[in-house]
Amino acid sequence: MIKIGLLCHRRISSTKHCFSNIFHQDLLRCGRGMVTLIVATTIDPASIGPASALLAMPGWHPGPPIQDVPSFVNRDVRLLKHDSSIVREDHLDTRWEETTGETVDEIIFLSKHTAASKRPALTVHPIEGDQLPVGGKPAWAAPPNPRIGPWFRLLKTIADSQNLTPEFEVTLEATHHGPVTNAPTMFVEIGSTEEYWKRQDAAQAIALVG
Repeated sequence: MIKIGLLCHRRISSTKHCFSNIFHQDLLRCGRGMVTLIVATTIDPASIGPASALLAMPGWHPGPPIQDVPSFVNRDVRLLKHDSSIVREDHLDTRWEETTGETVDEIIFLSKHTAASKRPALTVHPIEGDQLPVGGKPAWAAPPNPRIGPWFRLLKTIADSQNLTPEFEVTLEATHHGPVTNAPTMFVEIGSTEEYWKRQDAAQAIALVG
């Protein structure tokens, strides 16, 4: 089964999207030393907003820092909160594995989305790095995270239930930036201007997908 929620058995277990074996699946991954890495940056309100909403939920405790970047732990989920550009922090999966000995099964980046239309949006996308000004390296692409499809559908359901639509468009994007990773990776973003990057209801919707 494709993994859908990270912590949903704690928060929204009554929803049809949270299956009874997710908890068992999480335990199996923990037993193999495999973890999900969520990455946020304090310099981006569309990143730190969902991260703060996640950390406000039960079960988190401080984890080991990697190169002065603090981390937080909840079962098999690890949340990193750094202070630099999210598309420039290359090889976070390798750096985490070298620091902790845990294998990174997947990476989820929380970030802002920009668009010429300035339309409010909640977006999900894989990554690659041919556009070097926004991270990555030529002829490189990270493996796509298998959660992309399920999270897109779940994000749409949550946005509808939270009355964020039709104001916010829920979309899938093409690959278009870094950072460089080896693990299956996805970005989850709030767009498309500063007014919407700071929206707490949008941040909460993304946290509920987690």
